[in-house]
Amino acid sequence: MVRVRVKLFALAKDLAGSDHLELDLADGATVADVRAALGAACPDLMPLLPQVLIAVDAQYSEESQPVSPANEIACIPPVSGGGITIDTTSRLP
Repeated sequence: MVRVRVKLFALAKDLAGSDHLELDLADGATVADVRAALGAACPDLMPLLPQVLIAVDAQYSEESQPVSPANEIACIPPVSGGGITIDTTSRLP
C-alpha cells in the first residue's frame, strides 16, 4: 500500500473543498487507479473525473502511467471557455 497526495485545481478544488487529497493505493498503482480513488474518496468529484487531466511530475499522463509517493500528482479540470457544466446538486448512486 502506498499513499499519494493529489493536488486539486479549479473546479476539482471547489468540489472537494480542499486543495489536495491523500489517497491510499495498492503497490504498482497507475493514473487510472488515482482517478478511481479520487471518485471513491470524494464522490462530488465523480461527474468531473472523465474530463480531468492527471499530471505526474508536471507531465500530463496516460492512464497506464505508474505512480508512487515520490511523484507530484495533480488533477486538472478543463479551464477557460466553460465548455463543461457539472450538476453538483445530484448524487450518483
